[in-house]
Amino acid sequence: MKGNNKDKIFQWSAGIVLAIGGILFILPFIWMILSSFKTESEVILIPPTLWPLDITFENYKNLFANMNFAVYLKNTLIIVLFAFFGMFLNAMAGFGFAKYNFKWKNSIFFMVLATMMIPSQVTMIPVYLILNKMNLTNTMLGIVLPGLVGAFGIFLFRQFMTTIPDEIIEATRLDGASEFRTFMQIILPVSKPILAVQAILAFIGGWNSFLWPLIMANDERLYTLSVGLSLLKSQYGGNFALQMAGATFMVMPIIIIFIIFQKSIIENYATTGLK
Repeated sequence: MKGNNKDKIFQWSAGIVLAIGGILFILPFIWMILSSFKTESEVILIPPTLWPLDITFENYKNLFANMNFAVYLKNTLIIVLFAFFGMFLNAMAGFGFAKYNFKWKNSIFFMVLATMMIPSQVTMIPVYLILNKMNLTNTMLGIVLPGLVGAFGIFLFRQFMTTIPDEIIEATRLDGASEFRTFMQIILPVSKPILAVQAILAFIGGWNSFLWPLIMANDERLYTLSVGLSLLKSQYGGNFALQMAGATFMVMPIIIIFIIFQKSIIENYATTGLK
């Protein structure tokens, strides 16, 4: 009985500590979201108010009317779409490394992994010079092309797809399916858990893209939301309500996408290649 009481006390204590930590963690996000619906005079009010006294959408209207956030949103969505396309290419490369035998396969895979050791800042100047020679600077293609594929994504797909039994692939080949059809109708559905993880990473990476678009784009019409949020901070540094609206607009889609794909990850956590 004493042991059970100690376990209950420990569980309650851990639950209370975790609950307090969770509240402290989420409180800044709640403050940011609610402040985005406040007037500027209410944001700087002392003592501060948590719930808006007068709910207003003027901050969000100003983002699109005065800060060209519609253009930034369009550019960001284009980058996200290309990121998802790059995820598809990563999956194909991972499948090739996992299930095909070709000359120097291991050496090429090790070279791919070796690129993960090189910081992206080191390759920015050479990549910029190459794209400049190709007349792709200050273009959307020049922004999305360098990040289309990545060693980390190829590595994750390869590690997962090695667990898929070869018998399944051989059976589809005996049925007359092409390699591409096997990949689309067999490999990708089985790889749903890793696709969910990669979709989250691809969306976050594309949505938060900042440094490379800032380097490549000289025209404000090619800026992303992250660059627009930086401009918002420099141009309207004293308008905290407007900044809260911009930050909320940036953060909320990431949270929503993560929640959606998190369910898929949990449901497919124990999925194997025999599914």
